[in-house]
Amino acid sequence: MGRVLVVGAGVVGLTCAVRLLEAGHRVDVVARDLPLETTSAIAAGLVLPHRIGPADRVSAWTARSEQVFTDLAADGDVDAHGVRTASGTVVGEGEREAPLVDMPTFLPWLVARIEALGGTVTRLNLSALPAPGGELDVVVNCSGLGARLLGGDRGVVPAAGQVLYVDLPGLDRWCVDAGDRAGDEAPTYVVPRRHDLVVGGTHDEGEWSRTPSPPVAAAILARAARLVPEVATARVLRHKVGLRPQRPTVRLERVGRVVHCYGHGGAGVTVAWGCADEVVRLVTEPVADVG
Repeated sequence: MGRVLVVGAGVVGLTCAVRLLEAGHRVDVVARDLPLETTSAIAAGLVLPHRIGPADRVSAWTARSEQVFTDLAADGDVDAHGVRTASGTVVGEGEREAPLVDMPTFLPWLVARIEALGGTVTRLNLSALPAPGGELDVVVNCSGLGARLLGGDRGVVPAAGQVLYVDLPGLDRWCVDAGDRAGDEAPTYVVPRRHDLVVGGTHDEGEWSRTPSPPVAAAILARAARLVPEVATARVLRHKVGLRPQRPTVRLERVGRVVHCYGHGGAGVTVAWGCADEVVRLVTEPVADVG
């Protein structure tokens, strides 16, 4: 097996690196932002597809990821990887069970898995994708929003998502209102993590600012309190804004010796394992250099 360089250290890049290492490749991950600095670290971690396409591929990727996360949750070692399952409600659809992934725990777990398998994760600010050649057989582009520069893809745009983290011990159910009805585009969600509760959110395409807005935070809390009344009196711990890499459809394809895997919007956690398995297949299959 050859050497693979993964560009991007969000949940998709790290998951691809794990699967490639498990398949026997030599893998190094490089990224401007280390895992806990990425948008993935801000995510609520509910495994539920939203505003991501194409639908048929997303369905398959999600099913695979759900299985992997369910298996992790079943081992009971939530302190190690932060994965469990919980019941919740999707407004307009009803009750369901879904994996919850505590990202501040899960991302370091992925890094530890990479290092245990002989891979590395290194901070490196790139101005272009490295060119495969010599000992470098394939580059996997998981650069998210960075694909605007590194992949030359202006179809990837930021979709700012503001969330609050609140102190509400004892809540173990999640609730989501996708916000696609009657012209209301703002998603609202309340997702319990191990040590806090994620309350969101917004989906502002084209917005680059990572500065939280107090009026927006107040509106989020008001909407969330209609779903979960206890939120109205919960103590707010902090505010965050993440820039989701939004694209009309995910780009997952091989071009010569570069595999592109980006444009997952706010569903990177949801499809990561499914996409990673497809990346391994694309890296492993012999493909002529065409670009």
